[in-house]
Amino acid sequence: MVSAAPLYDRIGRDYASYRKPDARIAGAIRAALGDARSVLNVGAGAGSYEPRDCNVVAVEPSLEMIRQRAPDAAPVVQGSAESLPFADASFDATLAILTLHHWKDRAAGLRELQRVARERVVLFVFDAEFVGFHQFWLIRDYFPEISTYDLTIAPPLAEFEALLGPCEIRSVPVPHDCTDGFAGAYWRRPASYLDPGARAAISSFRAVPDVNPGLERLQRDIDSGRWATRNAELLRLHELDLGYRLIIARGGISAA
Repeated sequence: MVSAAPLYDRIGRDYASYRKPDARIAGAIRAALGDARSVLNVGAGAGSYEPRDCNVVAVEPSLEMIRQRAPDAAPVVQGSAESLPFADASFDATLAILTLHHWKDRAAGLRELQRVARERVVLFVFDAEFVGFHQFWLIRDYFPEISTYDLTIAPPLAEFEALLGPCEIRSVPVPHDCTDGFAGAYWRRPASYLDPGARAAISSFRAVPDVNPGLERLQRDIDSGRWATRNAELLRLHELDLGYRLIIARGGISAA
């Protein structure tokens, strides 16, 4: 598995411009944190979704991402999920948002999140086995390589219970005007995927050796109206389930 630090040092230079936290997703994440007052955000990136009403500490391996954190963002420690520099039960909750697929050792990282959390572990993840994702037009019609790639890097949901014990799983539908430009964010705005900056902020596009044929087909289909005709039912929806999930597990378990 590719280390997150060199990856985001390469692709993350304008990340914060495209990956702006969406208020509706933020609300779902904050609700999952419950009454936690102190939170450790692991793989924190530029600081999206860090709750303002909690005492937050961030951990991030990439200096490029740390540089993009706002001046008033939570204090950040450069480090990795697999070896957190905190004592057992240091925080009410630990949080990891769309980051697990970049960790070198997922099992070790999840054990660390559980070790330093007194109450709960909250993960915002992507279920690459979700059938609706593989039927998503971006994958189905233009970039099938992304589907194959995501299946190799995204953990199956069963892995979380195996590593963390009983988990609550909540679906997080993607709003049609989602402000956070992750892979499924532009499901009703196809032209957004033509923007190289938007694609650079979506790590799954690394799986496509040559994006030009897919982009050319997409541009032709937008211009001709074929995309709108084929995906007419999506234009009537305000949100769509593409496999994004919140996983909530119990904290207070030492790795020892």
